Amino acid sequence: MSIRPTILIVEDEKDTADGLKKLLEPSYDVVLSQSAEAAIPLVKSDSPDIILSDLRLTGMDGLELLREIKKIKKDPVVIILTAYGTVENAVKAMRLGAFHYLTKPLNSEELTHVLEKAIEAKRLVEDNVELRRELERQRGGENIIGESAVIKTLLETASQVARSNASVLIEGESGTGKELLAHYIHAMSPRKDKPFVVVHCASLTETLLASELFGHERGAFTGAIERKIGRFERANEGTVFLDEVSEIREDMQVKLLRILQEGEFERVGGTKTIKADVRIISATNKVLQEEVKKGNFREDLFYRLNVITLEVPPLRERKEDIPLLVNYYKDFFAETNRKEIRSVEVSAMEALKNYGWPGNIRELKNVIERIVVLSQGDIIRIGEIPSDIRGGGVGGEREGTELKATNLREAEKELIQKKLIECKGNKSKAAETLGISRRTLYRKIEEYGLK
Repeated sequence: MSIRPTILIVEDEKDTADGLKKLLEPSYDVVLSQSAEAAIPLVKSDSPDIILSDLRLTGMDGLELLREIKKIKKDPVVIILTAYGTVENAVKAMRLGAFHYLTKPLNSEELTHVLEKAIEAKRLVEDNVELRRELERQRGGENIIGESAVIKTLLETASQVARSNASVLIEGESGTGKELLAHYIHAMSPRKDKPFVVVHCASLTETLLASELFGHERGAFTGAIERKIGRFERANEGTVFLDEVSEIREDMQVKLLRILQEGEFERVGGTKTIKADVRIISATNKVLQEEVKKGNFREDLFYRLNVITLEVPPLRERKEDIPLLVNYYKDFFAETNRKEIRSVEVSAMEALKNYGWPGNIRELKNVIERIVVLSQGDIIRIGEIPSDIRGGGVGGEREGTELKATNLREAEKELIQKKLIECKGNKSKAAETLGISRRTLYRKIEEYGLK
């Protein structure tokens, strides 16, 4: 729901409509319609939060309008007004799904109270939708799992950071669980009962990203057939998570900077300034400071996002957590697929531990799901582990590389050296080819003494 809710008033008496508009405009965006027939397209295009309709209208009456609205909106909030208050009409309206029924002449205090209750009820419905999505996400096996020192330290720091209102930048390779950490911070914060809204920046064009973040007005661009509420409005008093924030183009970076500095924006195609109280958590699999040096990312925005930086380690740097993750996903997918899988053979677990997991937890999860689905017995054995994983190495890079190393460290060192040579010393390109961050590559170069 928008920070400033929209009310559609359907009233054919001009003086009454104007009076209601004057009364409500300080707190609501008010749209007027003189007939039910004219109101229906407005419900479709502008998607008002509340419809306030007279019962007696020229042409289609208020009850007929209520029936039509229910065909358009799943959970409409409709309040019926009438000077002809009868028990029969009240019962009809409530049976059809009206939120409330008020008689004219209206008492302004009673109307204000009913509207506040209506807004509260609508927000509760929307919060329940978000809660169901969150529960579904958790049932999907998405949790932060680990007992390694690095994960414990990360979670302790995240818990401390969560209590503040500071912007947080989460860095880490793809598949390490950056979004999960963002969820964790939100859940531990004072904003935990407010919305957590995710924006996957890399998957949206510049126009679509602007619309998703800030919303748009009807007719703002081709295809904008109705007003859309943006993610920042939806997340008011909550948290916005910007995934792959490094992919945002410069024009949008300026608008994002304004949100961080002033807490305000306009919808695309709109002129009204909207204020939003949101905490921003962003994530990237690139080293954002390097993007600043290249001129791809604004320095002032970087410092606004980078108040607190947390780095999620790749799975190969916390191998002691692999058995926990394997057993967690094994149990989850066994239950999902109605299978009885008691354990993982020691040699199979060793193969999984020795693999480099370039795709990190996301790759491990997919591999375990495939193994469980194809498993024939109640124990996962070495023969059921995919051959490229049984081969060890850094994972997904062995074929055609002619690596001669006999252990993981030597294989990793040899592969990094080979990629640096292939990329003629271009570390950014080598890191991208290896599927790791530039920061991790620098650390490995220093660790292995590579040139």
